[in-house]
Amino acid sequence: MNTADQYLKTIYLIQQQDNSPAATGRVADRLDVSPASANEMIGKLEARGLAEHEKYKGVSLTDEGIVRARDALQTYCIIERFLVNVLGVEEFRAEARELESVIDGTVAERLDTIIDRKPECPDCFDPEQDACACLDVALVDEPPAD
Repeated sequence: MNTADQYLKTIYLIQQQDNSPAATGRVADRLDVSPASANEMIGKLEARGLAEHEKYKGVSLTDEGIVRARDALQTYCIIERFLVNVLGVEEFRAEARELESVIDGTVAERLDTIIDRKPECPDCFDPEQDACACLDVALVDEPPAD
């Protein structure tokens, strides 16, 4: 299931890559949901003041949306690094996607103390590889999810 934070993270990464608003179709593709589902969640994000959607131009995050997206991205990096660097999970991307919607802030903080997060996090995230660049593995082992 895709949460609001997963949408925020996805919109943020697309905005960073394209240096423009994120097309709703691209958001839907990245999250593997229908365009109607993406539009529905984007409407909810807009109602919460986290995003601004302009028809035919795409969706942009508000300042508050960017903060939430960066927090979600940081949590995702923490999960990935814990799975790879501590547990040695090979299929870490799939596992991280499953866990990101159920790991709360308290658990993420505790995992963070184990992984020794780098100060550049969450800017360490490589959207092309769909992974934290600080992982102790070669990122070509598993193809990125799109």
